[in-house]
Amino acid sequence: MCRFGGRGHVEKSVSLRRGLTEKYYQDSPPDFQAPKSKSNRMETLLAVDAGGTSTRAVVVNTDGRCIGYGRAGSGNPISSGTEHASREVSAAASAALAQASLRNVTASTVLAMAGSRTYVSTDWITSALGVIGVVGEVVLESDLLATFCSGAWEHDGYAIVAGTGAAAIRVRDGRQDLSADGLGWLLGDDGSGFWIGNRVVRAAAAQLDGRGPQTGLTALALAATGIPSDTSTEPGEDGRPEALRLLLDAVYGLRPIELARFAPLVFAAGDDPVAGSIITDARSALHTTLKAIDTPEVTGPAVGGGGVLGTLGLPLDGLEGVTEMRQVADGTVGAAVLALRDNGIDVDRAMFERVRDSLEELRA
Repeated sequence: MCRFGGRGHVEKSVSLRRGLTEKYYQDSPPDFQAPKSKSNRMETLLAVDAGGTSTRAVVVNTDGRCIGYGRAGSGNPISSGTEHASREVSAAASAALAQASLRNVTASTVLAMAGSRTYVSTDWITSALGVIGVVGEVVLESDLLATFCSGAWEHDGYAIVAGTGAAAIRVRDGRQDLSADGLGWLLGDDGSGFWIGNRVVRAAAAQLDGRGPQTGLTALALAATGIPSDTSTEPGEDGRPEALRLLLDAVYGLRPIELARFAPLVFAAGDDPVAGSIITDARSALHTTLKAIDTPEVTGPAVGGGGVLGTLGLPLDGLEGVTEMRQVADGTVGAAVLALRDNGIDVDRAMFERVRDSLEELRA
C-alpha cells in the first residue's frame, strides 16, 4: 500500500481519531481505564533515505531518539532498477533493525527518494520489506524535502541540492510548495556535477581541436580517462590529434550522466582561468535556480545538499525569502523527521536536535 505524505492529511486524521476515542471513553463505565494514546506510546519507526549512490535507513523512537542505522548501495529504482533498489533498501533497513535489536516494524515507513512521484505503487519494495519484518504502510516522500528537514526544524524555507544533478524546492507549512530544475541532464540540472563535468571535457576537446584556449583542464581530463601524458597533441594523418581521438572514444563510451566524474577537476585546476569561469558559471546557475522559487512571502533557511554545492558554496545576494544557508550531508535526519510527523508527532527544535544528535552518535 502506498501513500504520499501530507501534513494536513495526518493532522485531520489524527484529530478525527482522537475525537472518536474521547467520545467513546467518556461514555464508558467509571472504572474503565482507557489505553494510552498513540502519541504517548513508545513506538519505533523506520525511515529510509534512498539515494542514487547509497541508501541510509534509520530506526527512530517516537521520542526522537535514533536507535538503529544501516547503509547500503543505490536504492533509487529510477537509476538502478526496482530489483536492485529493493535489495539495497532492504539491506539498509535490515542493518538498522539489527542494531536496534528489533524483529519488526508495524508503523508506517517513510521512503524518501528522487522521483518519488514517478512510483505511485510501492509494490517493488513492500514485499521485500515484509520479508525482514517491516509490514507497515510505505509513504513516499521527496528527497529534497528530506534534505530540507535534515537541516531545518522550521516549516518554511528552501532546499537546494547539487550533486550529479541539481534541483531546488520551496517549503511552505512543512510541505513542498514549488520546485525548480531537476529536469535531468538533457534539459536542465544547471550547475550540477554533470553540468560542470560536461564543460570540463568540452574545454579539453576545444583546446585539442584548436577552437578553445589553453587550459590545465586538458591534461587533467586526459589523465582522468587513462590517456598517457605523452600522447601526441599534434594533428595526425586524419587531421586530428591522437589525444583528441582517444578522448572522444573515452567520453562517448560513457553514459551522459557519468560525465559528472570530471566535475572535481575544476577544483583541482588551481587558478586556471577556464576552470575558474566554469566554477563562476555553475555558482551563478544554482543561484538562478534558487531565485526562481524565492519569495518574501516564505522566509526561512535554505538547506543545501550534495557534494558539488558543498564545494562551490552559494551566495545569497538578491534573495528575499532566504534567511541563511545550512549545509547537510544527506537526507537521513529529514527522513526520520518526516516519519515522525507522518505518525502525528510534532517535531520542534528540541526533538529535531535529538534526532540529529542521536543519529550522529550511531554513525560515529
